[in-house]
Amino acid sequence: MAAPPKKAFPLRLDPALHAAIERAAASDLRSVNAEVEVLLREALARRGVKLADPAPRKRGRPPKSEGDSQ
Repeated sequence: MAAPPKKAFPLRLDPALHAAIERAAASDLRSVNAEVEVLLREALARRGVKLADPAPRKRGRPPKSEGDSQ
């Protein structure tokens, strides 16, 4: 089952801000996009905005189907 699609939109950032987010993302082993999403969720939570937890993403290889041969 595929994860629901995410909303894409252009975002213009100051280069210094992008570099700081990039460093934070690298230290947390995340992409810049994932780090921005985490930071936004944290900021909204501090303001008391409740969001549904994100759907967990499946990781790893998909199971082999019976028709696969190797």
